[in-house]
Amino acid sequence: MAATYARLLRRQGHQVVCVGSRAAGLQEMENQPFRLVIADLRLPDGDGLDVVRAARALPAPVPVLVATVLGSRETRQAAMAAGAAAFLAKPFTAERFSALVTQTLGAA
Repeated sequence: MAATYARLLRRQGHQVVCVGSRAAGLQEMENQPFRLVIADLRLPDGDGLDVVRAARALPAPVPVLVATVLGSRETRQAAMAAGAAAFLAKPFTAERFSALVTQTLGAA
């Protein structure tokens, strides 16, 4: 799914860095500035909430959109409590994803 999101975002003119793990995401956030982070909660090497917290703790905090198959009320509350700017439960349409990215970037 990450490759699909990346293609969609690139078509909209966004620069995209795509990683496949919690560790890689945390490292990329240390190495370069981002306007938005999109994170899943279920990552192969840990909890996506760590990515949310790290993005919000940067010297220039970055908004995080959580996109996950774990779409329960409790999961949404946990993501928002960790600092997520937006939450999107899978499955969702490309239009909904694009709209939420635009909305989140506009609010940042």
